Amino acid sequence: MADKGEVISDKEAYENLRKSMNYALVRNCDMNDEMRQDSVDIVITACEKFQGDYEAAARLVKETMDKKYNESWVVVIGEGFTFEVKHVLWMFLNQTAVLCYKAGARQAGA
Repeated sequence: MADKGEVISDKEAYENLRKSMNYALVRNCDMNDEMRQDSVDIVITACEKFQGDYEAAARLVKETMDKKYNESWVVVIGEGFTFEVKHVLWMFLNQTAVLCYKAGARQAGA
């Protein structure tokens, strides 16, 4: 961080702004509040632990969700994708999108 008399570059200013706005944005979630918060915490932990390695982060989230909330969870972490499913957590963590849903959880008639 720059002192009062120091000048910082645009890149440094952008990086400081990005760090100050580092929070999870849950776009859509039909889980109860406790499960949603737990899932967000699991995702944040995995993404911080495996920065840039989306496959490893997704594997950790899936394994943790399978153990905690029974099997059949599907987790997609990456950039630039869309989806259409039920029983879902869809969130953004900085520029990374996260999709977590339970496979086979489709509603009758869907």
